[in-house]
Amino acid sequence: MHSFLKNNVFSISFGTGLSKLAGCIRQILIAAAFGVGVTYDAFNYAYIIPGFLLIIIGGINGPLHNAVVAVLTPLNKKNGGFILTQVSIKLSILLIGLAIFIYFNSSLLIKLLAPNLSTEAKSIATYQLKILTPCIPLSGFIGLSFGALNSQRKFFLSSISPAITSITTIFFILLSWIFKQESTYSNFLSYSGLLAFATLTGTFIQFVVQIWGINKIGLLRLGATFKLFKEERKIFKLIIPASISSGLSQINVFIDMFFASSFQGSASGLAYGNFLIQAPLGILSNSLILPLLPKFSQLRNSRDNRGLQNNLISGIEYCFLTTIFLTGFFVTFNNQIVQLVFQRGVFDYSATLKVKNILIAYAVGIPFYLYRDLLVRTYYSIEKTFLPFKLSIAGIIFNIFFDWVLVGAPIKNFGNLSPYNFGVIGIILSSVIVNFIVCVLLSFNLRNENIHLPNLDLLRKIILMSLAAFIDSTLCFTVLKTTNNFNSNLGEFLLLIFGSLTFFVIYFFLTKCLKVNRFKVDKKKI
Repeated sequence: MHSFLKNNVFSISFGTGLSKLAGCIRQILIAAAFGVGVTYDAFNYAYIIPGFLLIIIGGINGPLHNAVVAVLTPLNKKNGGFILTQVSIKLSILLIGLAIFIYFNSSLLIKLLAPNLSTEAKSIATYQLKILTPCIPLSGFIGLSFGALNSQRKFFLSSISPAITSITTIFFILLSWIFKQESTYSNFLSYSGLLAFATLTGTFIQFVVQIWGINKIGLLRLGATFKLFKEERKIFKLIIPASISSGLSQINVFIDMFFASSFQGSASGLAYGNFLIQAPLGILSNSLILPLLPKFSQLRNSRDNRGLQNNLISGIEYCFLTTIFLTGFFVTFNNQIVQLVFQRGVFDYSATLKVKNILIAYAVGIPFYLYRDLLVRTYYSIEKTFLPFKLSIAGIIFNIFFDWVLVGAPIKNFGNLSPYNFGVIGIILSSVIVNFIVCVLLSFNLRNENIHLPNLDLLRKIILMSLAAFIDSTLCFTVLKTTNNFNSNLGEFLLLIFGSLTFFVIYFFLTKCLKVNRFKVDKKKI
């Protein structure tokens, strides 16, 4: 592994790992408290718009984060702090106006996003969306501060910061259990708004922590002017197209949830399945991609295309080596994972069956999701955002088409044109197809940026990695069929641990034998 990755991977992985652990505990408690019921279904619709902005604008590896890293990295702290303040003020004014608009049009927005939701679910979602609107202006500074911290090589705080919202949600749920709150008419609003209030509180605490972090490294500067400086123009120039291209999967959430509103409990199922995928995928994304961004920017500024190309090829190989492993792992152990993580409280066996099928569909798309992420952020780092922008627009259109076709091609008052309706699974597979198309086009276009990938050699390695995962999955699944007779959570847990270790060892051995695994353990550091 490249030395630059080695120097930062531990702090990023550790911080992100803690965040994902907190997120896992949060999701377990949400499943036990809400299951796949109407309240959590409604929350997932209410969170679409604020969540989109928190992830795309306020998230690590989001366009705002990437633009700030690219622009602030070459600047000293004084100039960097001044530019950060200037952009923060202008962006906050814009987002406050957007939040006010969303607050007063929350009912209309929910109807547009989820036309087939029940009246009760729409009412709860509208109430929750109003609570969540202050998260929108807060997301702007959070995204800016992530980029500012990482431009100074401060990765740990930005990696662990998302855990704050998870911990706050855990606290709210435990508090509601202590006071034995239930969904009764007398406390209906407090119960139905619990997750929204928790998310808002956690986002505000995260905002305060980020201010403290920026001030500690000397980038917090008071005083500003409305004059637009060159560096600010550069940031805003990168943000606008990047917000769409980076948010391909997030923008498509609008589309997916629109179609999913026709299937009862699908929003909750998608949230649980997506969480199980995003937990390890987030660690991989932050560990493999995050340290490469400033490195790519430096290499591009120094016109070292060969160095950038070699780093990218190395990143691609590790991207597929790890994501193909994850795909095989989730496909093999889907039942054990869902049962152990979620099946308790009001989350019953029928919910487990629904979520495990969703998990398998999500797992198929893991390699394309992370590879697209890597390619898009490579274009950002070299300040070439036009093609990702165009492909994002095309991807959104394609996703609408594939969503429609894979759920039976429904037409109002005429029924389904197609006999094949894959339901919520079809919605997930639609995103997989779109991501694959985008990955192919972005890969081949890199040659126009003087970055030449050995496409045939990479394809050969990907096929061999997939073969290793298939053999590994087949062996482990065969063993599972003969040993999966445990009726206790402890037995299932031990089986999953032993199976996971076995799966990893076999995959590592097979990829080594096939010469597609260049990972080496540094004995000097053991």
